[in-house]
Amino acid sequence: MRALQKVIKLMLIEKKDILLAVLFGFIAGISSVGLFAASGYLISKAALAPPLYALIVLTSTVKLLGFIKAGTKYGERIFSHRATFSILSNLRVTFFEKLEPLVPHIFRKYRSGDLLGRVVGDVESLQNFFLRVFYPPIVLLLVFVSTIFFTSFYSIAIAVILLLGFLLTTFVIPALFSLRQVKINTKVRQERGDLSTEITELMYGFRELKIFQQLQNKENQLLTQSEAYIDQQKQENINKVYSQSLNGFITFIASWFVLAVGAYLVVDGTLEGIFLAMLVMISLTVFEPAAPMAVFPIYMQESRDASTRLYDVVEDPDIQVHQTKNTISELPAAAPAISFNSISFTYMGDWRTTIPKLSLEIPAGSKTAIVGASGSGKSTLLQLILKMQQVQEGKVYWGTHDISQVSGTALWKQAKVVLQENHFFYGTIRENLLIANSNLPDDTLKDVLEKVMLDQFSLDDHVSEKGENLSGGEKQRLAIARAMLKSGHLWVLDEPTSSLDAQTEQAIYQHLLSLAENDTLLLVSHRLQGLDKMDQIIVMDHGEIIEFGSHQELMQQEGYFFKMNKLEGSLL
Repeated sequence: MRALQKVIKLMLIEKKDILLAVLFGFIAGISSVGLFAASGYLISKAALAPPLYALIVLTSTVKLLGFIKAGTKYGERIFSHRATFSILSNLRVTFFEKLEPLVPHIFRKYRSGDLLGRVVGDVESLQNFFLRVFYPPIVLLLVFVSTIFFTSFYSIAIAVILLLGFLLTTFVIPALFSLRQVKINTKVRQERGDLSTEITELMYGFRELKIFQQLQNKENQLLTQSEAYIDQQKQENINKVYSQSLNGFITFIASWFVLAVGAYLVVDGTLEGIFLAMLVMISLTVFEPAAPMAVFPIYMQESRDASTRLYDVVEDPDIQVHQTKNTISELPAAAPAISFNSISFTYMGDWRTTIPKLSLEIPAGSKTAIVGASGSGKSTLLQLILKMQQVQEGKVYWGTHDISQVSGTALWKQAKVVLQENHFFYGTIRENLLIANSNLPDDTLKDVLEKVMLDQFSLDDHVSEKGENLSGGEKQRLAIARAMLKSGHLWVLDEPTSSLDAQTEQAIYQHLLSLAENDTLLLVSHRLQGLDKMDQIIVMDHGEIIEFGSHQELMQQEGYFFKMNKLEGSLL
């Protein structure tokens, strides 16, 4: 329920449209009752051959009420739907703002397909909260109270019948069906999330499934999951239809009771016969706003489940990132010194400590290589600098600034980053390069392509989603080109040339070192050849620094770096 309260809080941002929707809904409902009441009275009055002016007045009243009903119904639809779309927009923005800081931690617990199902499906489910749950009961209550009050002037007995019909159609019938709907809704949400996950995995793993001849099995799993989801949707819709049908039947019975009791009262002389048709027409009309109440508990439960699933993700204590107040919104436009002060770090759910205890100084303007076996914590250090991960203990400093107090925007503004896996967007080479700086001319883009030896590409050449039409080496060179175009004074390079041949690698390193002459450069690499140009080399193993120094110093020590260098040289 707490999650739904947060949705209501977001919804009330659009209070102006909500109030207008309620106002127009009430006027539309009461004018509809008035229209049928006036019509019934007009029929009875006309049978008594009244003066012409009386019929003209009644006919004009019916016409006027018809126009009022149509106009206010139109206004209700406009304001209620505008409020709904604005509410959904506010919800999506708020959810994304809460979700964004949790990346990449969130993927350690939630699969992308499940997240997609929540972001799309559950948010869309909440469109029914305002339209079906929040404001219809308000309109219904206002219309019924007004109608029952009006009817009581003519017959208390008929007013009581309408009240009983109101209680049955608004509370009793919906409550009976809501108990079953709770179980159905839970299954629908689960099946939808599982279906989204299966679809995502099929799309992402299509190539591997094809290679290992498991595509048909995966497709069968997807079809089975789809059928399970469809079955649950059928059960959900059947329950809604049954509820609406029973509600309609009760309103029909209530109208018959009004007619029977009204006829008895006319015969008894306690009700004037001219009003009987009017009261029957009122009973036929007043229950119109009660129709949505048949599915009120269903949509209420659906909204509660959807909001809970959304906020369960962004408030999950297992993936929460410790947020400190970002007091620094701008960093100096100069090469920074990077310091690690007694830091320790462990990935969520990992049994081992990635970095047990580490202190390190990287001078401003220096060129530093970090080497070591896979899993030694090299890439983790770079992620800590970029605030992609957060230390559990210790501090990381950008110059004199504690990185935890620096806004991500300020930090990324000064960083030129090439990661092991880089994302490329569907579009053209130009569009993927302009991510670095949207104001760069084509000549600059062509020049940087030449530096990374991609001058065979045109700026208008197509790039598939995730760069699927590019080779591994082309992806890396395009990522390096993008980093070259970006402003900033800290270069963070994580295995940037692992897919390149030695000759191309050395040529690109030459350009990189030239561009980074006055900047701080951090390079993570498994390759040891060519690191003699670095100011310092850090050798890591199991999250600890086991060797540190220049290339010459490490070779003279004849330790781990020396042995690995000799082994690599013998394999070339």
